[in-house]
Amino acid sequence: MKDKTIDYILRATWQAVARMYNEEASKYDASMATGFALLSIDKEGGTPSTSLGPKMGMEATSLTRTLKSMEEKGLIIRKKNPVDGRGVLIYLTDFGKEKRELSKNTVLKFNETVKQTISAEKLQHFIEVAETINELIQDKNIFTHTSVSELAEQTEKTENDTTKIDSHQ
Repeated sequence: MKDKTIDYILRATWQAVARMYNEEASKYDASMATGFALLSIDKEGGTPSTSLGPKMGMEATSLTRTLKSMEEKGLIIRKKNPVDGRGVLIYLTDFGKEKRELSKNTVLKFNETVKQTISAEKLQHFIEVAETINELIQDKNIFTHTSVSELAEQTEKTENDTTKIDSHQ
């Protein structure tokens, strides 16, 4: 992936992972979003619908569609929150718990395959890099104090550094 930007690599990799999960999930009349929701709902105590979206990083409209589909398939039931009557708790049905195990095993299989292929050290570096990128974004440290000319200077410096590294190899 030479000369590809970091965001391109992240996006392309995530799209490949999502496609892989969706292909696997389609064998069971499901989707990656359904599997992720199954794994995000507390198996015994249920989960408030309002906390599910942020937990999954999904927009409300997408989550609503996913939950409606899951309810139609008998994977979940919705009940009024006994503590806050305005809220709704999402519970897994017995069928939902079965499918949750299937989703869990699918994720574990992916993780195990990656761990068998990539060294623990490289995986640790990957995790550290991903966490740092997330922190930079959450702390709004990407664009806040950088002008276009500073970005151009940084790009030129990076290109010069890359040229130096390439010439030593």
